[in-house]
Amino acid sequence: MGKGKIETREDVSLLVNTFYGKVRQDALLGPIFNGIITDWETHLNLLTDFWETNLFFKRKYFGNPMHAHMEVDKKVGGTINELHFGTWINLWHETIDELFEGEAANIAKNRARNMGTFIHLNIFNARNEASKKEE
Repeated sequence: MGKGKIETREDVSLLVNTFYGKVRQDALLGPIFNGIITDWETHLNLLTDFWETNLFFKRKYFGNPMHAHMEVDKKVGGTINELHFGTWINLWHETIDELFEGEAANIAKNRARNMGTFIHLNIFNARNEASKKEE
């Protein structure tokens, strides 16, 4: 059986659930995610909304991922770095490649890479702003 395309909410849900299953088991990422997220069912539903919005332009997600990640960085004492983002992106690509192929799969990879870079830069900018205020 060949790999399918990402075409429905069920496909997105399979991707999100499989991916975060790996994240939760990961030695580097698992402790951060498991330490902060208490209601995984709600979180996975929210992330499915997020990716459905991103891939199919259905406005289901209204959150602020930038703010959420900056808060996580504060909670872990400003210790998130490029290794965390690299590990996240590698697991995302690995999960997509295992399950899917086609245009939407490639878009999901590119959007995640761009988002990771954007969030990474903004976390560092927020830290710089915070340290300037403390001076």
